[in-house]
Amino acid sequence: MKIVVIGGTGLIGSNVVNRLRQHGHDTVAASPGTGVNTITGEGLAAALKGAQVVVDVSNSPSFEDRAVMEFFEISGRNLLAAEAEAGVEHHVALSVVGTDRLPDSGYFRAKVAQENLIKASKIPYTILRATQFFEFVEGIVKSGAEGDKIRLSPALVQPIASDDVSAALADLAVGAPVNGMVEVGGPDRFPLDELARKFLVSRADQREVIADVHARYFGSELNDRSLVTAGNARLGPTRFQNWLSRAAAQR
Repeated sequence: MKIVVIGGTGLIGSNVVNRLRQHGHDTVAASPGTGVNTITGEGLAAALKGAQVVVDVSNSPSFEDRAVMEFFEISGRNLLAAEAEAGVEHHVALSVVGTDRLPDSGYFRAKVAQENLIKASKIPYTILRATQFFEFVEGIVKSGAEGDKIRLSPALVQPIASDDVSAALADLAVGAPVNGMVEVGGPDRFPLDELARKFLVSRADQREVIADVHARYFGSELNDRSLVTAGNARLGPTRFQNWLSRAAAQR
């Protein structure tokens, strides 16, 4: 098949592209850097010509509330219109577990808007909601930093390796559209503050992590359901401690 990966040069996108190419698919890595821009429309029609499947893993360059909403709405409308014109048969999009449970977060509101555009289009679709990537734990730790202390919620999280998310996306891209949501998460659940401690220990970072039920996660307070998958979700095989060990060996 011809498969176009929007955001195909990023962390997830490049991995998905490589996986699909290894299985013999004609795969296009589409991004502004390769001349395809979903905001301006530049190069979009040419990239989608003859494509059966589009995988959208693009992300906003800014997480500011208004900017991220504009990105996902404009990009989503342009991309879906171009797909309809090109006769694309399956739209696969990456979203986030918990998008509909955290309305105080501008980013999650924008992801809900993106999902709604996909559902409203006439293109068969699959939306993969993934939990937080292991690779983002460092950013989560930074978000809770207050001097030499880190204040984070003790709510449960279920982080996953980006490689496992990429594998799930590549699998869904070559399957039939489900016209609904699929969830994927890591094999283990941790309180967020405990996850941060594990990460800091791996970096020999002595800062104290304080559990605070009112600590906000990118604008929202969490509970134990906010960021974990439902019972029928896919589970990635990579455990956080194993990933930490590999990451430490590569530094």
